[in-house]
Amino acid sequence: MIMRVMGEGQYEVGEDHLNLLNQLDDELLTAVESGDEENFRQAYGKLLDAVKQYGTRLPDDSLEPSELILPSAEATLDEVRALLLSEGEGVIPGFPEYD
Repeated sequence: MIMRVMGEGQYEVGEDHLNLLNQLDDELLTAVESGDEENFRQAYGKLLDAVKQYGTRLPDDSLEPSELILPSAEATLDEVRALLLSEGEGVIPGFPEYD
């Protein structure tokens, strides 16, 4: 799966890491629902760190379509909340087989 982190680039993440990313996404959803800025920052940081750790960065000139776009690390709680509400099931939707 190719994921774009806004302002940072694209990462190709293998299916073997999607379960972990979904777990981190669940933590993010809980933090956003709580409205606690500190918990949100920790949860979103962990998710972005995992994408970068387990993903392979694609060259900047790569034109691969992104299957998922994540806001930048500086995104606000309200911006991520709006994304979660628009997706309806977290920032990494549509992968129930990895739950």
